[in-house]
Amino acid sequence: MHNASDPGHDPGRDRGPDPTEGLPERDAFLVALGERARSLRARRGMTRRALSGASEVSERHLANLELGVGNASILVLRQVANALGAPLAELIGDETTTTAEGLLIRDLLRGRSEDELRRARLALVELFGVAAHPASRSARIAMIGLRGAGKSTLGQRLADQLGVPFIELNREIERMAGCDLDEIHNLLGVAAYRRYERRALEASLQEHPRSVIAAPGGIVSDPASFNLLLSQCFTVWIKASAQEHMQRVMAQGDLRPMAGNREAMADLRRILEGRAALYARADLQIDTTDRTLEEAFTLLREGLRDALGPEDDV
Repeated sequence: MHNASDPGHDPGRDRGPDPTEGLPERDAFLVALGERARSLRARRGMTRRALSGASEVSERHLANLELGVGNASILVLRQVANALGAPLAELIGDETTTTAEGLLIRDLLRGRSEDELRRARLALVELFGVAAHPASRSARIAMIGLRGAGKSTLGQRLADQLGVPFIELNREIERMAGCDLDEIHNLLGVAAYRRYERRALEASLQEHPRSVIAAPGGIVSDPASFNLLLSQCFTVWIKASAQEHMQRVMAQGDLRPMAGNREAMADLRRILEGRAALYARADLQIDTTDRTLEEAFTLLREGLRDALGPEDDV
C-alpha cells in the first residue's frame, strides 16, 4: 500500500491561483449559494464536467454559479439540484419547514456544536428504534472512505481472519441492477443508483448478522443510507491523502480519474474536503498514507481491539 512520494512536493501548488481574484465585489447570498453548490458537488463526487452533462447546464455557467458571479435562474438551479440528487431548498439554503414541530426542532438545533448535534442524532436513532443492540452492531464492521484508501484489501483480510463474510456493496449493487456501476449512472441516473445502494445495504444487513462490509465512497451523500450504516455497524474510516488515493487507483490500471480532466487532483481534494466531516462520524479512523499493507492492517486490528475489547466482539 506504500507509494513513494516526492518529498519536495507542495500540495498547495496544485491548487493554482485564486479564481475569485480580480472579480468585483460579490453579493453575499450568491457567494453562499455558490459555496453550497460546490460543496454538494464535492460530496456527490462529481466533477464540474459530469455535473454539466447531468444537468445540461454549461460548465462556464456552473463555474459562475460556484463563484457567486451572475444570477442563475430558478430553472437552472432546479436542473442543478436534480442532477445533484438534492432538494432545491438544500441548494438555495431555504430553511423553511412545513410543520410547527419541524420548525421548533430546527430552532433547537441551530447553532449547536458538532458534538451536540451528534448526541441529538444518536438520541433520535434510539428514540425511533433504528439503533441496533451494541453487541449486534459490533458484529458488523463497515469500512467507509474514498476509493484507493484500502477498504477492499483490508476488509477482505479482516473478514478472512475473523471467519466472517466479506461484502463489497458495489458488487451487490451491480448484481441487483444486472449491470455495472457506470451503466447504472449513465443509463438510470444518480437517484436509481442510490435506490440500489440502499436495497443492497438493507439486504446485506438482514442476511449477514456477522460480516465485514466495504461501503461505496459516496454512501455518506445519502443521509438515510449512511444513518442506517452508522446505526447497524461499527464503522471505520479508511483514509489516505488525495495524492495516494489517486496513485493507488491508477496503479490498479484504472486511468479514468485522469482521463480528459486536467483538474482531477483538485477535484479529488474537493471531494475529500466535502466529505471529511461525514466520514469523521465513523467510530474509528485508520490512516493508510505511506503505510504498507502489514502496517495498515496492524493499525486496524489494534484500533478494533482498543474500541471493542480483546475479542473484537465480532
